[in-house]
Amino acid sequence: MTIHDLKTAAAMNARPALTLIEGKLAPARDDLMVRAQRVAAVAALHAEAVDVEGRFPHEAIGAARAEGLMGVMAPASLGGEDAGVSQIVDICYILGGACASTAMIYAMHQVKAACVIRHGVGAEWHEGFLRQLTAEQLLVASSTTEGQGGGNVRSSEAAIERDASRISLERQASVISYGEQADAVVTTARRTAEADASDQVLVVFMKDDYALERTLNWDTLGMRGTCSAGFTLRANGRGAQILPEPYGVIHTQSMVPAAHLMWAGVWAGIAAGAVERARRYMRKAARGADGQLPPAAAYFTRAHSSLRALRALIAASLDRYEAAAYNPADLSSIDFQTAINLLKVDASELAVSTVMSALRACGLSGYRNDSDVSIGRHLRDVLSAPIMINNDRILASIGASALMSETPHSIRD
Repeated sequence: MTIHDLKTAAAMNARPALTLIEGKLAPARDDLMVRAQRVAAVAALHAEAVDVEGRFPHEAIGAARAEGLMGVMAPASLGGEDAGVSQIVDICYILGGACASTAMIYAMHQVKAACVIRHGVGAEWHEGFLRQLTAEQLLVASSTTEGQGGGNVRSSEAAIERDASRISLERQASVISYGEQADAVVTTARRTAEADASDQVLVVFMKDDYALERTLNWDTLGMRGTCSAGFTLRANGRGAQILPEPYGVIHTQSMVPAAHLMWAGVWAGIAAGAVERARRYMRKAARGADGQLPPAAAYFTRAHSSLRALRALIAASLDRYEAAAYNPADLSSIDFQTAINLLKVDASELAVSTVMSALRACGLSGYRNDSDVSIGRHLRDVLSAPIMINNDRILASIGASALMSETPHSIRD
């Protein structure tokens, strides 16, 4: 059952997917989730090798391309399938249970696609880019962290340089996940050399537009397959490749909501994979003890319960996002921005505790790397969640708005 199934009682009954056509319920066409499950099966086969070798998950991303999953959020008029954020979160959840690196790569790709779709449709160059993305199943990388600023994506050091209709950019990108494997990169930059660091634009550069010089390798505890090395990015292109709206607007209305919802889907998927391994261990232990559960069963109960809480949190956040999605004022409100930022903090912490409980339920079998219920990879991958745009940074940034608010007078306030 996927995260969004919690939103309706009907979905809990596992009925066939239905869609509304001319006011009547009818069976949906080939379901995105079915295609995602096929990709997940490929990802699971290679997840250990991706982790051990610290390599890009070529097989899984190739399967996602073959299933046509890269451009599904684009409008049908541009070759896409009009998929919503909720559907992408569910795909991230499914992939997360198989291979965390594959899921996070897919999530980061879709975050950038969401930004271009919401803020680029109507602009000739960006519509052409979306057509190419869907037709060729392009993989899009993100470059938003830079130099000493690190995770402060609302500040840029490097500026766009202009020469008539041409633009250029050179930035010290401390991280570009799967930069060497991507077909395009979407990057932030200062609007001009004279602009403030927070006066930013978002630009799409195609692979032929830029060169990468590696400055930092990626040898990490987990999420090893994301290949998130550091680079000097040198790019040239046309002015039309800059998205029409300021990055401040894009950040608030698209970047933050999409990132925090999709990342949370990945982390929940990792947690679900760990809980499933713990369930397998518990069943095997009970069979060997005439149905008697081991003492560590309490940790499985805790893991199962916290996973349900995590999925419910994400589903509620999706509901809130969908209610605000068509009203820019709602998306930009302090209340919504606080909630969507706290989703990232709460989901990441809850995912870590869920995986840790699953590990303790399995005991030494879960701790071993050579066990069929090993949870080591899940734990190492999910530990990236609280430090991927550090939770401390997020909590500090929303502290001022929290001080301005009042303590609610009732549970539903």
